[in-house]
Parts: sequence; structure tokens; C-alpha cells
Amino acid sequence: MISRLPSSFAASCPVVRAIAAALCAAVLAGGARAEAQAKAEDWSVHGQFTFVSQHQPAFVAPYSGDNSLQPSRATKETADLTLYVGRRLWQGAALYINPEVDQGFGLSGTLGAAGFPSGEAYKVGSNAPYTRLNRLFLRQVIALGTETEAVASSANMLGGLQPADRLTLSVGKFSVGDVFDTNGYAHDPRADFLNWSIIEAGAFDYAADAWGFTRGFSADWQTGDWSLRGGLFALSDVPNSIRIDTSFQQRSWMLEAEHRHQIGGQPGSARLLGFVNRGRIGRYDDAVALAAGTGGVPDTAAVRQRGSKAGWALNVEQALNADVGAFLRLSASTGDFEAYDFTEINRSVSGGLALKGSLWGTPGHGAGVGVAVNDISGAARRYFAAGGLGILIGDGQLPHPGPEQILEAFYTVALTPSLRVGGDVQHIVNPAYNRDRGPVSVYGLRLHAEF
Repeated sequence: MISRLPSSFAASCPVVRAIAAALCAAVLAGGARAEAQAKAEDWSVHGQFTFVSQHQPAFVAPYSGDNSLQPSRATKETADLTLYVGRRLWQGAALYINPEVDQGFGLSGTLGAAGFPSGEAYKVGSNAPYTRLNRLFLRQVIALGTETEAVASSANMLGGLQPADRLTLSVGKFSVGDVFDTNGYAHDPRADFLNWSIIEAGAFDYAADAWGFTRGFSADWQTGDWSLRGGLFALSDVPNSIRIDTSFQQRSWMLEAEHRHQIGGQPGSARLLGFVNRGRIGRYDDAVALAAGTGGVPDTAAVRQRGSKAGWALNVEQALNADVGAFLRLSASTGDFEAYDFTEINRSVSGGLALKGSLWGTPGHGAGVGVAVNDISGAARRYFAAGGLGILIGDGQLPHPGPEQILEAFYTVALTPSLRVGGDVQHIVNPAYNRDRGPVSVYGLRLHAEF
């Protein structure tokens, strides 16, 4: 593991200075934040910095393809610095903007495992720092009753009071995961698990550019123990693109119902989500048939036509006591079409436990253990066996396919209320559904600050 920033990162003086300022602010912000949480805000300014280093020892691989996890020993780092600015506009309305500075790559260029081991690694990257505007959106909250509840000031949330029963409308640029498939124990790679198929429902092929953001609209109706939310979002202009189709010719609809409950006096929730992606998308068997006729390698890009890909996800979280929480996700999607914007998973089950350090007498510490089992359809297996490439995977051949199995555990320590450091370990069996390669172990170090 690496315990300091890489030299390429340190050489970027403006970014390092900004990061240092963010870390100092995070150390000093804890007490001031608690006082501000009780106040109604017209402005909010928050920030975060996250550094993740992951090391992969060499592993057994008799062959590799263009999208393989490379079998040689490797270490990669990612870092991001985000500013969250919110401004109240009128009653119930606020505008939020999130500029971000990013740097680094995932292991093997963020390729080689459908359940990729770092949610902090994008599908694109750079050795030099670069700036992006990840979110710019308007949120309108409409009261559906007279009862209110306190809201703490936080990233993309103005402190004050909000209606307990409400309709929340959001429009602009943001992430589908900001609204859908959320989970209090497994959803944030900056604070809990890192693996893509543990922090998200693996088969939820949600709309996103290569950085995980898109443009769209969502409506979230909440009353009592129930919520119903729907959304319309733009897919990439072509699958796995850096550009979003702002014409919405390539688009995704989704609907999610949530019920909040208590079991044995402990809170929990269950969410059921369905989605349909509509756009120019390639069918695996069509690509294989075309390649067989021409003597080439199958490529879904060559057979794309107007079509629909659908899927669903069940997402459950449940507190077992004050210190232990459990989570479970089940998901599946149409298996005859290529993945559009997320990853090559057609069936997935994941679950695990999140624990607070007070359970073993060290408040401020935290830990978690999670597992995921992912698989693809028969059509997808035939495509990858014939040498096809996907968004994240493609070993050039797949003579012995099998489910991808992932075990992850992490531990974090709060150095201050706003600064945490921790370690993460993952073990991946059959990476990219290939029994011939691996297993692979990935060891991580994570530093996270917020203010």
C-alpha cells in the first residue's frame, strides 16, 4: 500500500495547495458545523477530498485481451477535490453546483472486472489534474402537509426545515445515484465500500457519461412511510461515451417505490426499482452472427439499432441494533443487449454488514464486510467467447465462464470529526467471468476529508 501522494500528484502545486487547504478546513470544521446545522441557510458551501491507492499483486492469467485486468503487479491512485455550493432561490427552491478536480486511473485503466474494485475510479482518467462540472441542478421542494422536520447542512443540502410530507423535483445535471438505488450502508465509495457491484445494484444499467453523471429530471413524492420516485435521464450519445445525448434520443426511464419500516424497534427500508433504456443498442447474438459471416471479431457497435433494455433492482437496508446494519441488493436486466452506460452485469446479488466502532469500544471507527456474485447472460457469454469487447471486460476469449465472485472488507478510523483514513481489501474470483484468470486480490488505502 502507498502511504503518501504520488510524485506526479505532488508536482501539481495548485491542486496540492487546494487539497492542503481543504484538509486544514476539514480539521477545523467539526465544531462550527454542529452550530450551523440548526440554522436556516440561504447559502451553503461544503467540500470534500478523497485519495484512494489500490495495489494488485501479480496473479495467474494464461492469456489476456484488450479489456483484461492485467496480471502483472500494479498500483494506481485516484484523487478528487469537490466543492458543493448551494443557494436558496425562493420558497422551497435551491440551486446547487459542484465543480471538481480529478486525477488518476483505476487499475488496468478501469478495465478487467465487471464489479470493478474502485468506485472512485472513472472510465476515463488523466495523470494530470483536470477540472469538471459534475453537477448543476435546481431542486424544488413542495409541501404536501404542515408538519416539518429539521435538515442538517451538508453537501447539496441547505440546513433548516423541510416539509415532512413533500414532493421534491430536481432538474439539471446530476447523478442518477443521487436519487435512485441509495443505501445507507453501501452506496458511497468515499466512506463505505469501494466495489462497483456492492455500492450499486450491479444490473442497474443507469444513464451516465464516463464519469457517472448525466442530465435529466426526477420527481420524488414522500408521505409517511412511503416514497415513490420517477425520472427521465439522457443516456450517452453512444454506449460508454464521454458525451451525453442532450437531445434525449437515447434516454432512460426509471421508477422506484420505497417503504420505510421498523423491525424490533430498528429502522429499515425496502426499495423496488424498474428501468427501461431506449436508444441505439447492439444485440450480442447479432454481433456474433455478423462476425461469423465476415470472419472478423464481433462488435456490438456494428449492429446497433433502435431497441430497449429493461431491468429491475430490489434494495433493502436494515439496522440490527445501534451499531450494526445489514444490506441486500438483487438485480437483473435484459441479457440479449450490450451494456449501455454502467457495466457488463445481467444478474447480481450483493449484501453485507456495516459496523460502528462503538461495538468494540472505539467510537469513531467503522468497518464493513460485503459480498457480490455477478453473472451475464448466455448471449453475452457467446459474445465474449468469440472475442468481443464490452465497457469493462473482454479477455479475447472465454472458454470456461463462471460467475464473478467478490468479497470486500474495509476499516476506517476518524482522525477528527471531518478526516478519516482506512484500509480496504477485496478478493475477486473469476474476474470478468473467466475461470482461467485469477483469483485477484486488491489492497487499498483511502483518505477522506470533508468540511
